Amino acid sequence: MALYWCTECIPLAMTALLPVVLFPMLGIMEASEVCVQYLKDSNMLFFGGLLVAIAVEHWNLHKRIALQVLLIVGVKPSLLMIGFMSTTAFLSMWISNTASTAMMLPIANAVLQQLCDTEARAEEREMGLRAAKDGQDNETFEMNEKKEGSITKHNSITIGVCVSVCDRSPEAELRRLKREQKYEKLSKGMSLSVCYSASIGGTATLTGTTPNVILKGQIDELFPGNGGIINFASWFGFAFPNMVLMLALSWLWLQFLYLGFNLKKSFGCGTKKETDQEAFQVIKDEYKKLGRMTFAEACVLTIFTLLVLLWFTREPGFIPGWATVLFNKDKEFVTDGTVAILMSSLFFCIPSKFPTCRGSADDDDDFSTLLNWDIVHEKMPWNILLLLGGGFALAHGSEVSGLSIWLGECLIPLQSIPPFAISILLCLLVAMFTECSSNTATTTLFLPILASMAIAIQIHPMYVMLPCTIAASLAFMLPVATPPNAIAFSYGNLKVIDMAKAGFVLNFVGVLIINLAVNTWGAAMFDLNTFPSWANITKTP
Repeated sequence: MALYWCTECIPLAMTALLPVVLFPMLGIMEASEVCVQYLKDSNMLFFGGLLVAIAVEHWNLHKRIALQVLLIVGVKPSLLMIGFMSTTAFLSMWISNTASTAMMLPIANAVLQQLCDTEARAEEREMGLRAAKDGQDNETFEMNEKKEGSITKHNSITIGVCVSVCDRSPEAELRRLKREQKYEKLSKGMSLSVCYSASIGGTATLTGTTPNVILKGQIDELFPGNGGIINFASWFGFAFPNMVLMLALSWLWLQFLYLGFNLKKSFGCGTKKETDQEAFQVIKDEYKKLGRMTFAEACVLTIFTLLVLLWFTREPGFIPGWATVLFNKDKEFVTDGTVAILMSSLFFCIPSKFPTCRGSADDDDDFSTLLNWDIVHEKMPWNILLLLGGGFALAHGSEVSGLSIWLGECLIPLQSIPPFAISILLCLLVAMFTECSSNTATTTLFLPILASMAIAIQIHPMYVMLPCTIAASLAFMLPVATPPNAIAFSYGNLKVIDMAKAGFVLNFVGVLIINLAVNTWGAAMFDLNTFPSWANITKTP
């Protein structure tokens, strides 16, 4: 399965279904025991999160949020990059990284094109005024020799010739080339900032990207007594500060690489040029096209907000949550997956238009709901759900067959290496591996091995599994590493060397930041410095 996932010789989802055939035939597990792995609670959590994302995209709510943020930050180059990065990262926390990148890049290109065109027109006007001034000087010089009528005619010709000559002059050509180079560089930086922030933003929430859900599923599968160590609130508490730090350092690196640190140029120091005003108008016009917020958008926003609030307050950790008080007194009956399915089911019940008495029964549009199954069927990535299930089945099979114990024994020599060094080396390995393989397949392959290693050398499983999961999203170097990279590569006129140069540094920076987070607030949140009792598994095959 590892070989098939890496080479993608058959679709990833079909590879994920191999345990259904092979485990029963090889006498490892019964078919019923294998099949039940494909619909775990983690799958339901991911499914519910995807339904919310589909609703947000379907009603264009993400575009409204994005344009509103850009109207706030303005169009100065550095502020514009901050605006695009923060907006893309925020959207990627809730909708797919691919969708947020595909939506933000055309907006970025339109704004940059407007900035370039406006600057070009301003230069043309400046050259025209200079030519007119030269023409007036010629007119004064010739007034002593020619009559008034001849002077007027000659003056108009002189101005026309001057403008034409100036347009083709070496100075004008040089300015044009400089302007084009500047905006080509800016376009590359903006494209990279959008695709990188999409990958970074997805790490902040449990449903933001597939590897996060895989980690939760693998922890629950391999360590059933972990007491729900990973839920939406605990993940957000750890990953959100890490995401903000990574986003800030990514912005600084891209700023240095593509904009420089000229604060007067980048931030504008309060100046308002005509170029900026016209580019700002492009964003404003795009926002006006959306019109007023519709009833459907308001409903989707309300459900989305309620879902996030319920996720945060279900089991916040420092106080009993609503689920603990009402349902989970003895067992964990209600999980984050329960909440996700409950709230997402409302999309199929609430009408998309405000109910009025004037609507006729024949008008289907008046009675359509926020989502219908045709939309879900078209936009839902069903293959990801099978891929999640295949990973859980593989992990369970490794445990039942004794492979996990054998792998753990092979890794015992690592006990002599300090845990933080092990974590950094493994993160670098995963970050390198994910450049050539999907982050879902990378996480699915590595996490069971990391869990076995943690048990063997008696360190907290989360100490290595958590940083490596986030490292699987650090695919910054190659266009084929992630769909956001591929989209940016086509939009921004990038070369592979551009992405590799920027991404190589960010990969190392990301690994260091993740390990800083794990050894500081992560260690305090999850008690990572001690080996937990729930991880002390001594099963024999």
